[in-house]
Amino acid sequence: MTSNILMKKLAGKVALVTGGSRSIGAAITKRLAADGAAVALTYNASPGKAEEVVRAIEETGGKALAIRADAGDAIAVKGAVAETVKAFGRLDILVNNAGAMIIKPLEAISLDDFDRMIEINVKGLFVTTQAAARHMGEGGRIINIGSINSDYVPYSGGVLYVLTKAAVAGMTKALARDLGPRGITINNVQPGPTDTDMNPASGEFAKSTREYTALKRYAHVEEIADFVAYLAGPSASFITGTGLHIDGGYAA
Repeated sequence: MTSNILMKKLAGKVALVTGGSRSIGAAITKRLAADGAAVALTYNASPGKAEEVVRAIEETGGKALAIRADAGDAIAVKGAVAETVKAFGRLDILVNNAGAMIIKPLEAISLDDFDRMIEINVKGLFVTTQAAARHMGEGGRIINIGSINSDYVPYSGGVLYVLTKAAVAGMTKALARDLGPRGITINNVQPGPTDTDMNPASGEFAKSTREYTALKRYAHVEEIADFVAYLAGPSASFITGTGLHIDGGYAA
């Protein structure tokens, strides 16, 4: 009989999930832990939810650590990488999930809005990736959570969000060339409409957005987490530098 340890494809691995206390991030954190990884997660404004995720993992025999770090603070995200390595001894998987969304008409966007979106969605992601890559070797996995909106935008007011997610898509392709010779893969998961705190399936925005999907529904966060878990595992060793849609036919 195969033991539980042998069945867990990420046993012995260590993962860091940014923005791992809520919604997609929490689902990813729990899924990677279920697959055997020790998981650190960052949070900023929701310490209670972060601790709930840690407790849920520990109650099933897993290892987890919550680290407070504003995703737009370069010093804080570098510190989160260092704290993960200190706690668990290594780092094999990074999921750049933390992100912000501002939807406003062009005329209403301030420079503060612009700077904050760049700090979180682009600069923070880059700095975290740079710091994490220093600790990774052959078989390392970096998974960015982008957006289908970098390819398809059927609504107005999303220029800042789309700008930053398009930057993530381009960065992923370029970094694949830097990291590939070291045996590290990097990919950009591009979810479509997903039922999250930021964009609930029961919200006003969802009424029209749902109709753009071929499946006529929002994704569940667990569906995104399943996809990320596949990319983090050994079966995805020859996938790198690409954008991968999980959008229910939103961009079809």
